[in-house]
Amino acid sequence: MVRTVKLNDGTSMPALGWGNMGGKEKAHSAGAIALREGIHHIDSAQIYGTEEEVGSAIKDAGLDRKDVYVTTKNNDITVGDIRSSVQGSLDKLGFIPNLLLIHNPYIPTRAGLSLSQFWQHLEAMVEDGTLKGCSLGVSNFRPADIEEIVKVAKIKPVVNQIEYHPYVLAHLDPLMEAHAKHSIVTQAFASLAPIHRHPTGGPIKPILTDLARKLSSETGAEVDEAMVLILWTLSKGVVCITSSGDEGRIHKMASTEKVRDLDEEEIKAIDETGRKIHFRHWTEHMENDYPNPDLPSDL
Repeated sequence: MVRTVKLNDGTSMPALGWGNMGGKEKAHSAGAIALREGIHHIDSAQIYGTEEEVGSAIKDAGLDRKDVYVTTKNNDITVGDIRSSVQGSLDKLGFIPNLLLIHNPYIPTRAGLSLSQFWQHLEAMVEDGTLKGCSLGVSNFRPADIEEIVKVAKIKPVVNQIEYHPYVLAHLDPLMEAHAKHSIVTQAFASLAPIHRHPTGGPIKPILTDLARKLSSETGAEVDEAMVLILWTLSKGVVCITSSGDEGRIHKMASTEKVRDLDEEEIKAIDETGRKIHFRHWTEHMENDYPNPDLPSDL
């Protein structure tokens, strides 16, 4: 079973993806491992400096380009240089990606443009064939950023890639409403922050431990807390982008495809408990002009 998510432009993407940030060697070697394990969705970005390694990882994994969903993110911009920046990504990848994201809402200011103007430049590159067949999306966009784009968009953003896990749910309610209104898929990074970033694991930790034990018993194979968080993300219809350079962890990540979705009660237990606190690791974008909820960071 490979979970997929349908996008608003009629295309689909694998719901589980591997992020190739962390250096060229990791992007190449661990990327090939992830692909061989069956994670046929690679998420890259200009700022990672790893776009060239996407192609080499695909080749080393023995796969055809058409069998891998590839995302990159636009970040490296100077005034009037959008087209050459995008072409730089195409040259490094060696092909047109399946999805191009604006990495954060502040990037257009580097090109001396508003968000809506910047979006129209990307649309023009789809229309003239530079980005033929490429879906467009955004990352780290707040509700107001989404609305600014869609009011002019001929091509709707298909995803918004954001930090997404149980401890940001309360903060994200207005953004989730905007996603639903415009049929934008939520794409998660840092889904494992509750166990890898939060100092104590917070109040959902015992729930994750119990579910890991339950699912391990059901499957006859080890399911750990990280896998439960990935399953929670996927079970909510959210695309999960996560990363590791460790072969064992990559194997576990991929093996979530062999485990059932969490049921409504299991999801509810994590959601309700997660909403009791607010903890975010990446604060650079989403906490500007978008108020945090009045919640503690731990219980």
